[in-house]
Amino acid sequence: MKLADRYSKTQPSGMIKIFQAIEKMEDVLNLGIGEPDFDTEHDIIDAAAKAAKEGFTHYPPLQGFLDVRKTVCDYWKRRHGLDCAPEEVLMTAGGIQVPHLAMQAMLNPGDEVILVEPYFTPYFTQVEEKGGMALQVRTTEENGFAPTVDDLEKALTPRTKILLLNSPCNPTGRVIPRRQLEEIAALVTKRDLFVLSDEIYESLIYKGEHVSFATLPGMKERTLTMAGMSKSHCMTGWRVGYGIGPVELIRAMTVIATSQTYGLNAPAQKASAYALANHDHKLVERKKIFDERMDYVTKRLNGMKNVTCGSAEGAFYLFPNIKSTGLTSEAFVWKLLEDAHVATIPGSAFGVSGEGYLRIACTQSIEILIQAMDRMESFLAGLK
Repeated sequence: MKLADRYSKTQPSGMIKIFQAIEKMEDVLNLGIGEPDFDTEHDIIDAAAKAAKEGFTHYPPLQGFLDVRKTVCDYWKRRHGLDCAPEEVLMTAGGIQVPHLAMQAMLNPGDEVILVEPYFTPYFTQVEEKGGMALQVRTTEENGFAPTVDDLEKALTPRTKILLLNSPCNPTGRVIPRRQLEEIAALVTKRDLFVLSDEIYESLIYKGEHVSFATLPGMKERTLTMAGMSKSHCMTGWRVGYGIGPVELIRAMTVIATSQTYGLNAPAQKASAYALANHDHKLVERKKIFDERMDYVTKRLNGMKNVTCGSAEGAFYLFPNIKSTGLTSEAFVWKLLEDAHVATIPGSAFGVSGEGYLRIACTQSIEILIQAMDRMESFLAGLK
């Protein structure tokens, strides 16, 4: 067997390598996994079972059930002021399918997509798989790992078609302020760009506000909002995502998806509609828990030798600076795993701007986080 040329040199990312190593080890405290440790609420599970018993076990409408898409619209209007109609919504197999379909629909060979570093690793692969070119715009801790308009404008060429934004951000946990988003919106209009706005962590904001990019003046017709149920409603295993955008793009993405997934799991859609309509109070409860975890870990990290860490703004990630250890991100993470059995992700896995940092996911109980911080502090104290 011979693989296609485009996949012949495919290698697992720095993140995947860590996860593969963990599988062969015992007593590992995993601070690498970006998945809430809360199980899906039982009434959401009951809603799925009820739907299945009522006959929702057949092929669903390819774009998603109308009532489910309407509930998505109601949720985003209620929480973020985004006006949209059901025909502007596509239900997908996880949030990760949204940019996958959008790039298939929009990119011609050689078209460019701006990725703001540090970025969620699969973005890069998705761009290249669609024949596009990824333009990686670096950011700095001093600028809050948010792109400046000057940096973005310098990166643009006549072939640039898409700007991909992620706020709250995986891996940094940073939230792009409204003022900065407004400046970016002006550039988007000036240079006739389209924005893929990954807002999967919209429910987890600790400082500032979540500004849905499509709500900015003139941006709705230039934006595909990417979101889903995994992070907000602890439904990672249900694989329910959705995109909200211009009807023409949504229609094209729907057609492309028919040859890939042919619609989204029917009971999972119905459970998601129930969750979106009834669980706002749970979002508040879990956000408080994550905030407490992030605050604890931040304080512990800042008390450790050769580590500094900014406070959390959103999502459930911290991105501590470990440059003073003298180790690269990759070397630090592997040594921490081997010596202390604490798993984290090297910042370099998220682009060049991530070198000298590591991603810590506060998705474990406070008891596990205490143990992990104790191990990490001992590890750092022993580094020469």
